[in-house]
Amino acid sequence: MTILDKIITKKRLEVEQAKALVAVADLESTPLFERACFSLSDSVRNQGKNGIIAEFKRASPSKGIINNHSSVAEVVTGYQEAGVSAVSVLTDPDFFKGSLADLVAAREALQIPLLRKEFIIDEYQIVEAKAHGADIILLIAAVLDPAEVKALSEFAKSLGLNVLLEVHNQEELGCSMVDSVDAIGVNNRNLNDFKVSLDHSLELVDLIPSRFIKVSESGISDPNTIRQLRNAGFQGFLIGENFMKTTAPSKAIKEFVSQL
Repeated sequence: MTILDKIITKKRLEVEQAKALVAVADLESTPLFERACFSLSDSVRNQGKNGIIAEFKRASPSKGIINNHSSVAEVVTGYQEAGVSAVSVLTDPDFFKGSLADLVAAREALQIPLLRKEFIIDEYQIVEAKAHGADIILLIAAVLDPAEVKALSEFAKSLGLNVLLEVHNQEELGCSMVDSVDAIGVNNRNLNDFKVSLDHSLELVDLIPSRFIKVSESGISDPNTIRQLRNAGFQGFLIGENFMKTTAPSKAIKEFVSQL
C-alpha cells in the first residue's frame, strides 16, 4: 500500500466521522458559508501579484514535522504582504498535522484567495471548505475517476468556489479536463514515492489548454525556477515547504520574492 493509499483509506473514515458530528445544514448556516469567494483567475492574472500560491504546512508524510512553531496568522500575513496570488492551507490532521481551524485562522488574516489543500473524495468536504472560509478547493486526479472530478467540480462551482485540478501525467490530464475546473496544477512530486522532478510540469504545460490557469506545484525552491516555469507558460507556482522549513517563513518569502 502506497502512502497515497493510506491517506485515502484514512480519509474515508475521517469524512464519515465528520458527517456524524456536524450536519451539512449546520455547515451551510455558518457566516463564512455566505461570503462571496475571491477569484483565483483574477488574482493570478493581477499584474500586482507574483503568481505564487504559498502554503502553510506543518508536516508531510515524507518529511515529518516541517514547522511546528509558526502561527497561521503570522505566516499567511507575511505571504500576503509579499504579493502572493493565493495562500494554501493543509487541513489533513493525520499526515500533515493541519486542521479546519487553520483554514479559519488564515481566512481571518487574508484578503486574497485561500485554498483548502485536502484530499477531497466527498461533497461534504467541499461544503466544509466553504463553511470554513476557502475560496478554492483541490481535486486530485490520482484519487478520483473522471466522473468524480466532473461531479465534484460542478458541485464546488455551484457553491461559488474555484477549482484547482491536480494532475501528474498526460493520462490524468487527458481524461480530467472539464469546464467546471478553473486551474490545472501539475504536481512535480509523485504521490506514490514522493520523488520530485520539474520535468512533470515541463512535459505537460503545452498540453494544458489556455482557458485554464496553469500551475506548477512542488519542488520550487529557487527564483530562477519560477522564471523557467513562467517562460514555459505557467502562471501560478505552488510552493509548499520552501518557506515553512525556515525559522521565519514571512521573512523567507520576502527575500525570495525580492529576487524574482
